[in-house]
Amino acid sequence: MLFLIDYIVNLSIFSLLVSIPFIIRSFIHSKPLKHPLWGGLYAGIVSVILVLLAVKQQGYVYDIRYSPVILMFAYLGPIPGIITGLFALSVRLLSSGNWMPAIEGWTFIMLAFSVLHVYFSRRQLPPFKRSIIFSGAYIVLYACVVLTFRIMVNEPLFHLQYVCFVILGVLLGGLLIESHERLRRTVAERNEMELSLRESEYQYRLIAENTSDLIVVMDPDHSIRYFSPSHSFVLGYSGLTLNRAELDRIISTEDAKVFNQTVKKLLEQKNSLSMEIRFRHLDGRLIPFDSLCKPVEGKDGRIEHIVIISRDISERKKAEEFLLQSEKLSIVGELAAGVAHEIRNPLTTLKGFLQLYKIENPSLKYGDLLRDELERIEIITSELLSMAKPQAAMYTVANVKDVIEQTLEFLTPQALLNNIEFVRRYEGDYFPVACAKHQLKQVFLNILKNAIESMANGGEIQIRIQMESAGDCLIVIRDQGCGIPEEHLPRLGQPFYSLKEKGTGLGLMISHKIIKQYHGRIVYDSKVDIGTKIEIRLPVYNPSQERTVQ
Repeated sequence: MLFLIDYIVNLSIFSLLVSIPFIIRSFIHSKPLKHPLWGGLYAGIVSVILVLLAVKQQGYVYDIRYSPVILMFAYLGPIPGIITGLFALSVRLLSSGNWMPAIEGWTFIMLAFSVLHVYFSRRQLPPFKRSIIFSGAYIVLYACVVLTFRIMVNEPLFHLQYVCFVILGVLLGGLLIESHERLRRTVAERNEMELSLRESEYQYRLIAENTSDLIVVMDPDHSIRYFSPSHSFVLGYSGLTLNRAELDRIISTEDAKVFNQTVKKLLEQKNSLSMEIRFRHLDGRLIPFDSLCKPVEGKDGRIEHIVIISRDISERKKAEEFLLQSEKLSIVGELAAGVAHEIRNPLTTLKGFLQLYKIENPSLKYGDLLRDELERIEIITSELLSMAKPQAAMYTVANVKDVIEQTLEFLTPQALLNNIEFVRRYEGDYFPVACAKHQLKQVFLNILKNAIESMANGGEIQIRIQMESAGDCLIVIRDQGCGIPEEHLPRLGQPFYSLKEKGTGLGLMISHKIIKQYHGRIVYDSKVDIGTKIEIRLPVYNPSQERTVQ
């Protein structure tokens, strides 16, 4: 019984000594065993301790000094194994006699283990399997040494117990090493997975927090789980709470029904759906968005979340409107060319014969009315031609002030008849602009004629010219006419759109075309029954801008 207790104590101490390096390493790093020299030295010290703790029973001595030797050969190779064996041999020689059999047996075992290691390296066997094979080889080698040197051949029980003692130590040590290595690999894999997850989370967060798209994560019950930070700089909302009321506040009232119907359809079909809705900016304006609603299914096939990604399509809408406008202008141009070609010749004939008929019949009752209407048709035809026919214009440097004065001189009689006064305010004398003078005069003529026609009760038309710091010439024309409703302002300049009863809308359209051709801008500000203010900005002349434009 005492022998068994000493045996267990010896194995326990060996287990502790095997575990100590792994425990220390876990606090330093989690790398695998890669230091053969230090491993051999430590295992050698362990073998010395095991010899000092040898179990003595009935005159026999049992120790497991070869257990660390076998483990070193299996896990770290021949160099640490031989170093450990040297420690074990040294303490054996110091503790007892019979040196020659001990040295020869040790040498025989070391050579055999080294040859086995070369064989294992070629086969790439795992370390624990190596330790089993080394243990089997040790049993054979131990038996050969005993028989060769006739060491206690009449005590087979002693040798059996001794070999079992060593092999059990190898198995116990190997299991401890494998368990520690497996734990290390598990921890390393977990750390690597956590690092990968953190990197993935960082990448997704980087995208979500820096994209201009609006991202919302919503549950099927319409509760909100996530608002992307882009809501702040795109729509002006900051600190949105995870509440459905916040989403209702953002979506325009007119599009809320479309949104709810789309979400309902998505939950029924479990397919991604897109919709076009408008989101309300913090300042009240509506911004169109193209929203993609994508369902996220759980393990049981039920939809757990709905991801809504919305992209601002304001620029696309503007491009579509511009394309539509261009198509309209193209159609109008083709129509204008055809109309002008077909109408002008018979119109000239009608005017000529009408004049002859009036000479022959002075008492013709509606002659003047017919002449006025024919002249009106001729004006419309001329406007159509000026819009449809490409015109080559040589740009010259013109003083905007002179162009306006010439225009006002032409319109003064009409203004006096309508009790209208032109009030000039020029902040300077010279406002150079590169332009075709007759085209710029046509712009001012169209705008000033509209102003005069809008002032049925007379009044003042204020004209101001000034130079801006941005390098533009600003022309402001303000009348006291009937004004234009705000909802009609965006459509000014479109072909055949006019607020006048007999207007064609071509005058303003041509004016817009000319201003755009000069890289300028025209802006309207009007209030009903108060008047209209028109601001025209034209780039000030620069010598490098002189060119001919087709």
